[in-house]
Amino acid sequence: MSLIPAKPVLVGVNDAVERPSRDEAMQAVRTLLAWAGDNPDREGLKDTPKRVVDAYGEWFEGYHADPAKELSRTFEDVQGYDDMVLLRDIEVESHCEHHMAPFLGKAYVAYLPTEKVVGISKIARVVEIYSKRLQTQETLTQEIANALESHLNPAGVAVLIDAEHQCMTTRGVHHRHVSTITTRFTGAFKTDQALIDRFLKLAKA
Repeated sequence: MSLIPAKPVLVGVNDAVERPSRDEAMQAVRTLLAWAGDNPDREGLKDTPKRVVDAYGEWFEGYHADPAKELSRTFEDVQGYDDMVLLRDIEVESHCEHHMAPFLGKAYVAYLPTEKVVGISKIARVVEIYSKRLQTQETLTQEIANALESHLNPAGVAVLIDAEHQCMTTRGVHHRHVSTITTRFTGAFKTDQALIDRFLKLAKA
């Protein structure tokens, strides 16, 4: 029987992967620095692998958080309230899975409660958790909506994300100030045009 401890396993969207050690991650950064044409051992870059690994730990901490846990504590005493609950201007700081480049913007999230509500900070936290993973903006929008739909059982959910992608502004076509808007509607938000219009108006008011 081996006495070597097993490496931690990360469970991604589709497959479980073996998580490299911190030293292996830092060595990978050194390799990229050398590939870019610089010397990883020069004074200004000596601590860069450590700083990059620390930054990755912060940027992608969403892999180690559970949105379901954030939405598990709800309040059933809603006094009959069944109108829209809307959070505007939730900061989105994420990275696209295609180039690992940042995309930055705002999320607007609404739901129609039925029997229970959740603390508003929990909704912002769910946005943050999914944002701190690699995905497309389209997937991020859908993940947020699906989480609220699954755990709150609302009459409907609406999510809008407006973000600028640095994979488009700093490389490729180099078009700055172009924002991408994605939406996801469920339940009443999907079938009631007046409700959709009201959400869009309030979100951008």
